[in-house]
Amino acid sequence: MERAEMLNFKNFIPVYEEALEEVLTIQQRMKKKQVMRRSKAKIAMGRKRAARKMASQDVLKGRAKKQARNLIVKKILKNRNKADLSYGSRAALEKMVAKRKGAIDRIARKLLPKVRQKDRTKLQRKGK
Repeated sequence: MERAEMLNFKNFIPVYEEALEEVLTIQQRMKKKQVMRRSKAKIAMGRKRAARKMASQDVLKGRAKKQARNLIVKKILKNRNKADLSYGSRAALEKMVAKRKGAIDRIARKLLPKVRQKDRTKLQRKGK
């Protein structure tokens, strides 16, 4: 891999999130698995560095959005586990979740203060 193509942790996250929006074929999924396995050490170091700092507003919004999305998924699945679903079922689930974007944004806005507080308390515990 050339130096110009390499992604550091900050640049990797937006690329990864963009890729999440499209449904992957089995071949693409296997390729991503290999890429993630190769770059897991770099990702782990970036995550470790990021854990020592206060998260930015964008990161906090992203976390709130992810929590809101997980709430919607949990509501749709009821007592089933997402990991137990087939790839086709997961794709159908993603379509259902995509239709509820407005609800996700609303819930995320309500969750944002809790997410921010959780990040602050995490940093306070690390400081002691």
